[in-house]
Amino acid sequence: MKCERCTRKECSKKTKTDDQENVSAAAPSPAQENGEKGEFHKLADAKIFLSDCLACDSCVTTEEGAQLSQQNAKEFFRILNLNKKCDTSKHRVLVVSVCPQSLPYFAAKFNLSVTDASRRLCGFLKSLGVHYVFDTTIAADFSILESQKEFVRRYQEHSEEQRSLPMLTSACPGWVRYAERVLGHPVTPHLCTAKSPQQVMGSLVKDYFAKQQNLPPEKIFHVIVAPCYDKKLEALREVFSTALCGARATDCVLTSGEVAQIMEQSRLSVTDAAVDTLFGDAKEVTLRRHDGAGSDGHLAHVFRHAAKELFNEHVGEISYRALRNKDFQEVTLEKDGQVVLRFASAYGFRNVQNLVLKLRKGKFPYHFVEVLACPGGCLNGRGQAQSEDGHADKSLLRQMEGIYAAIPVRPPESSAHVQALYQEWLEGSDSLKAQETLHTTYQSPEPRSEGLDMRW
Repeated sequence: MKCERCTRKECSKKTKTDDQENVSAAAPSPAQENGEKGEFHKLADAKIFLSDCLACDSCVTTEEGAQLSQQNAKEFFRILNLNKKCDTSKHRVLVVSVCPQSLPYFAAKFNLSVTDASRRLCGFLKSLGVHYVFDTTIAADFSILESQKEFVRRYQEHSEEQRSLPMLTSACPGWVRYAERVLGHPVTPHLCTAKSPQQVMGSLVKDYFAKQQNLPPEKIFHVIVAPCYDKKLEALREVFSTALCGARATDCVLTSGEVAQIMEQSRLSVTDAAVDTLFGDAKEVTLRRHDGAGSDGHLAHVFRHAAKELFNEHVGEISYRALRNKDFQEVTLEKDGQVVLRFASAYGFRNVQNLVLKLRKGKFPYHFVEVLACPGGCLNGRGQAQSEDGHADKSLLRQMEGIYAAIPVRPPESSAHVQALYQEWLEGSDSLKAQETLHTTYQSPEPRSEGLDMRW
């Protein structure tokens, strides 16, 4: 099997079992219902995960392949070893940023509380020679806040002549790559332009933090620890910024599983250490998360903000309604007996496929959709939630979900550090610098002859 953009004869990824995406094998796909059986339909029927499909080397250019080969522990240790040599001109300041969805994995893996797991991970990385370890939650703050403003603007601008809605989230690199490389128009204009937390964190480290330390961006080697292999591909798509003097915002991405393997094989004596802050605070920061079961929480936070800004409605606890399966849920706001906001979350390839089908047919009822490639969300990323045989580790996932749910939630609007950074770093929340630093653009493949009525 191969996806419609592949150049090889056979996909190198394994097919997955039916229950991994909570989809009944008896349910016919749109392709089966229409009697069609093209290459892409075969891909869907085989349930190859979107994240797996997009991580195979068939849709990666030669240049990307060469760069992707450096996204591993070998490159990380190469920099560590360079720093131990006498030629200080080649030394780099090593910064590691850890995604909040990775911490429950380390807590479950080493039977620790999430706070102790964070301190153990930080202490281990510093024992290797890492200089700073940061939490990427502050980057997610920026991503969510910018998404909130963009949705309100799109909602107000939307009309029959100017189709600004729906807005589709862009924090998942597997989904964004799929949209850019395969779908193109009419999907890419609906992608939120706010950068993902990983991209924002790269700018924070290589621009703001570098200036605080009086370092040129290229002197910093920035590593992201994430639950997903597609984050490696995301690091390659990052647009070179003038502010970074041609340096990449993220130099290397390691999955949680890769880091855990390094920890298990190491014989270093480790002293636990507190995670650093971008502001040089000596006080240890309390771990927090955003309001999402297994994601960065774009849906919940954008929904509450939109309800308040557009309809002056305060929304407390959000009530989700499962539709086709537990990974496709809906949230609505009613006013005067009418639904004025209709949001949804779509996780996993099957749900993404159905979502795009509705969009192509013009039968799309949602104003906003949080889209993630992995069933179950980011906690179920293939870089941390797999058993040794390559299948999803459901027991581990349930454990991680419980740990993640226990982390306190804090709205991004309440962060004093974020508000200070808008002024100190970005020259205001509505400045040109904020727009250039916190937003991106998307590529699209050549228009295909199938047009908008293409059936899957």
